[in-house]
Amino acid sequence: MKASARRLLFIPIALVVVGLDQATKYWAESELFGQGSVPVIGELLQFRLAYNDAAAFSLGVGATWVLTTISLVASIAIGYYALRAKTLVWTVIAGLALGGAVGNLIDRALKPPTFFNGHVVDFIQIPFNFPIFNLADTFLVTAVCLAILRTMLGDEIGGGRAK
Repeated sequence: MKASARRLLFIPIALVVVGLDQATKYWAESELFGQGSVPVIGELLQFRLAYNDAAAFSLGVGATWVLTTISLVASIAIGYYALRAKTLVWTVIAGLALGGAVGNLIDRALKPPTFFNGHVVDFIQIPFNFPIFNLADTFLVTAVCLAILRTMLGDEIGGGRAK
């Protein structure tokens, strides 16, 4: 795959991630509203609709506009650096990260209660007092874990070998 085509591959990956995230959030709001926890795999995996005005683990409660601004800046930065990815692996990582960031950015910017101060739709619940999350969160965490793994294996961020 040519470098130019590889570098642009992150865009369709990000679009698929955003599409999956937004479709599942739409489904969750349609089907789970007014219900409690809905068992999917016993107590191991349940669906429960929740609206989150904070970041992970309730960090930043009441500062949604700040989180929205951070998400916007992070999305722009990921897109910028994705164009400089040197390998297919880093291009995929960038696409997953961008899609996850934009998926939650859409909620923060456009969902109620107000523009740029919206609540993120969460609906995936697992045990162990873990916060409820969504697919965007899953893709972001996956991208971060892959990036950590690649750097631990000697890659520079974006590709190439660390010196």
